[in-house]
Amino acid sequence: MRRDMDLIRGLMLKLEALDLRPGAIMHFMPDDDEVQVPGYSPEEIQYHARLLTEAGLIEPGRGAMEGFIFRALTWSGHDFLDSVRNPEVWAKTKKGAEAAGGFTVDILKDLAKGFIKKQVEEYTGVKL
Repeated sequence: MRRDMDLIRGLMLKLEALDLRPGAIMHFMPDDDEVQVPGYSPEEIQYHARLLTEAGLIEPGRGAMEGFIFRALTWSGHDFLDSVRNPEVWAKTKKGAEAAGGFTVDILKDLAKGFIKKQVEEYTGVKL
């Protein structure tokens, strides 16, 4: 299965939107409404949830034989999501990465931060 960065972003947005109290742990099956991303199968959701853990973007729980356990976004996960949250920035980021012929989560985050930095400079007149 190929890594799909649109699904990574969509799943991260879903997880961030959960109304969890600090310290709460949630067990999800990949077909649960809370983590469904339109256009993706439960198998794709499950695979990408594991990738989020491996990338250090989410803090997982332990013990799920099926589905996945979610505790929180990590600091890195929040940074990634903050850098790609805006749909316009995300579209520019993907286009730039695809033009370069490939990308990683870190490259996407850096590219998105560059676009955001440029927007801040345009809106404020302050060179960053």
